[in-house]
Amino acid sequence: MIQNDTWIKKMASQGMIVPFESNLIRRVEELPVISFGLSSFGYDIRLSPKEFRVFRHIPGTVVDPKNFNPDNLEPVQLHTDENGSFFILPAHSYGLGVALEKLKVPDDITILCIGKSSYARVGLIANLTPAEAGWRGYLTLEFSNSSSADCRIYANEGVVQLLFLKGEPCEVSYSSRQGKYQDQGEEVTLARV
Repeated sequence: MIQNDTWIKKMASQGMIVPFESNLIRRVEELPVISFGLSSFGYDIRLSPKEFRVFRHIPGTVVDPKNFNPDNLEPVQLHTDENGSFFILPAHSYGLGVALEKLKVPDDITILCIGKSSYARVGLIANLTPAEAGWRGYLTLEFSNSSSADCRIYANEGVVQLLFLKGEPCEVSYSSRQGKYQDQGEEVTLARV
């Protein structure tokens, strides 16, 4: 069953989401922002301004998730103007960012991350990824720019929505099996095997 705002707020008070915003924020200091915070049946997390990386082609190489070459990712500069701080994801490219909020997932919950409509409508696709029961850390977020134009991704603003799916407690949680992405810091985490 999907969890509602009352449940999310209660669990956030126990450290599930830090920092936590108990309302859906659409303006910060009179500046319109892509919404973040608590919604009816989810929580919109923000993109951290600390790091964003874009895949680049290196002739003669193939990206291999079993033997990932960090040279295939290049850092992207954070820009700021009157609309806020943002990274630019070039047309038809793929990038990795990191969430501003730290998560601590209960053992009877799995979280799905889905894209926000404001970005979907400009061709930016957020990969649907899970945060499994017992997982802790800052999510690495994956984005594809499917449009033929460069796209801004705003830091400190909403970037994906989390949906909290409750089930019976699992026998083996991500924490108890010592998952390879446990306790990620607020930085892009590369593919691991």
